[in-house]
Amino acid sequence: MAPGFLALGLTHQPTDLAVHMLPSLLAHDIQAALKQFLVSAFEPADAFNHGLMSRFVDDEAAWLKGPYVQVGLPFVAGKSGKTFFDTFETAHPGFSHQEHAWERLASHRQGLSTLVATGTGSGKTECFLYPVLDHCARARAAGESGVKALVIYPMNALATDQARRIAELVASTAAFAGLRVGLYVGGNAGAPGEGMVMTQGAVITDRDTLRKHPPDILLTNYKMLDYLMLRPKDRQLWAANVPTTLRYVVVDELHTFDGAQGTDLALLLRRLRARLKTPTGHLICAGTSATLGNAADTSPLREYARQIFGVPFGEEAVVTESRQSVGRFLEDATVDYMFLFRAEQAPLLEPSQYPTPQTAVQAWFSLFFPDEPAPEDVNAPAWRRGLGQLLKRHQLFVNLLKLAKGGVVSYPELTEAFARNMPAAGPERRSLKCWMPFWCWWPGRCAMARSPWSPCGYSSGCASCAGWWASSA
Repeated sequence: MAPGFLALGLTHQPTDLAVHMLPSLLAHDIQAALKQFLVSAFEPADAFNHGLMSRFVDDEAAWLKGPYVQVGLPFVAGKSGKTFFDTFETAHPGFSHQEHAWERLASHRQGLSTLVATGTGSGKTECFLYPVLDHCARARAAGESGVKALVIYPMNALATDQARRIAELVASTAAFAGLRVGLYVGGNAGAPGEGMVMTQGAVITDRDTLRKHPPDILLTNYKMLDYLMLRPKDRQLWAANVPTTLRYVVVDELHTFDGAQGTDLALLLRRLRARLKTPTGHLICAGTSATLGNAADTSPLREYARQIFGVPFGEEAVVTESRQSVGRFLEDATVDYMFLFRAEQAPLLEPSQYPTPQTAVQAWFSLFFPDEPAPEDVNAPAWRRGLGQLLKRHQLFVNLLKLAKGGVVSYPELTEAFARNMPAAGPERRSLKCWMPFWCWWPGRCAMARSPWSPCGYSSGCASCAGWWASSA
């Protein structure tokens, strides 16, 4: 294992960092681990210079950055609710960036190639999946056979997880009845007789079945796609395709295909079009990434996508997220809750005494909302949704939002701002650490939280909602 990983040992070791780690403790542990690594790896051994690195790391301001706090407000809601598509309702009302992507990608609307560059938890998968399923259902109803959509994933694990989620969506939507989705990745093909039909939680994985009866949507990776166009036994998979059958090519996590891998994918997609004799301009190409978005100048991203897909991407092709402003989020909410620090509360505000965010939220809720009944179960979805409305009415949380201004701010800057605005600044600075778990505990701030595809129904570690980082200069 690399020394960097060995050095970042955490003093608090819960079973699941995304769910059980308090942000302030995680940031502190990362900083302490960085110090320990620098001293153990680079401390001079000779008597004259010994202690040099120890003195260097003690001056944190000279080399240590962060932690940084980012408070991601909810996404702007769309205008069509669940009824954007004519033949079915979406599982949840769409966000504005999702509706923008649907308008561009839907084959019976604009039908334009699109890059979805929105953050983690923003519902990127739904941005391309609903138009793809809608088109395939229409084409199947019109009697078309063959592979109509190709979705390429960088990892088998991601493809397998997405396959399960797609199978659940197909099974739960009447308009998609009869659609066949196939997963063709490396590894074991499965026992004989398994994966031959669609189920409520699984797609078709039997390779002989996929060859004899090609699916409407094929999920794969670029290496397996290469084999599917080379091996004689896989020719059947494409036998039902005419030049206009394949309509969609989607590359998930587009940013992972760089360098030689990106070149391989670009050549592979050009071979695919040549093999199927796809007409110029017929394919609707889509790429998703949580890493490549929000730049003022999208021309490098669009050029990168053009090289990968071999199709042009106009200035309007990049879909980015749109979040509510602080003013719109708070709207007419009144400040009904205050926090007046008392010395006897100091031990309760110390995060290190709580093993999990659940116990911390349980204890802190009574401090910040003394007039509200204590929660019976802080994991209950209904209580967590109600927590968001209470947060909007608390003075400390309103101040936190206004100080962060929807962007990224360093934790020291926030504590200084709290000190200027509060009379008992020193002790009350601890309260800032308590608001990060509260914000993460509210499930209404991201798409993953409300998606039935999220394994636990929410994402308390969503990077687009509250992020803490510490890095060396």
